[in-house]
Amino acid sequence: MTSPSTFKLSILVPVYNEDATLLQVMNALHATCEYAQIVYIDDGSSDNSYDILKKYARTQDIVLTQRNGGKGSAIRAGLAKAAGDFTVIQDADLEYDPKQIGLLLQATENRTDTVVFGSRFLTSNPNIYKRYLLGNKVITGLLNILFGSKLTDSYTCYKLLPTNVLRSLGLVSDGFEMEAEICAKCIQQGIPIKEIAISYNPRTLEEGKKIGWKDAWKGCITMLKVRFSKRVATTAEPQQ
Repeated sequence: MTSPSTFKLSILVPVYNEDATLLQVMNALHATCEYAQIVYIDDGSSDNSYDILKKYARTQDIVLTQRNGGKGSAIRAGLAKAAGDFTVIQDADLEYDPKQIGLLLQATENRTDTVVFGSRFLTSNPNIYKRYLLGNKVITGLLNILFGSKLTDSYTCYKLLPTNVLRSLGLVSDGFEMEAEICAKCIQQGIPIKEIAISYNPRTLEEGKKIGWKDAWKGCITMLKVRFSKRVATTAEPQQ
């Protein structure tokens, strides 16, 4: 990666009541993505998350706070501050290992017109809950039917995009349906998506897994809206 003054990568970290795992995630990001810009967005946490962010964020990073608006709302707020050539999303729990972010970045091959998703289904991840697996398969299947795509994991957290491309999508989602919106708009605009295999360690329901069937339904509605609405955003021109 480049020096801190010329960020190659921005990492958006939406945070909502994650004080049990947040510091571990921050330490892992600082160790493995030393020269990345990290934008932490506290989404109205009622625990100690914001205090942890303020205490342990590095000087090159940004800490934002807002009223609780959902993951998508937090991502949109963080994207406004992203300074890197590429932007990736990292959850504030321990389900996704930050060590894999470098693999996503390498997979772009420095092409500023290519999106890279980390797929949990291109390798064996035996700990995935069956109902979440089923929900993802249904949503991803609908996406592929609507847009003629062949994705395997539409709701992966690990989505890495050229920052100008991510901004060009004109994202509007507030909740987890942001995942569906990013997929649908990339495909609709003809932006290539490359998937690479990643490992995944899901938290238990007792540990506070937040996404549910209502979120899946919102994702399906979002994809339908994108598919049958006129294009508003335009694809960003590749940099020379």
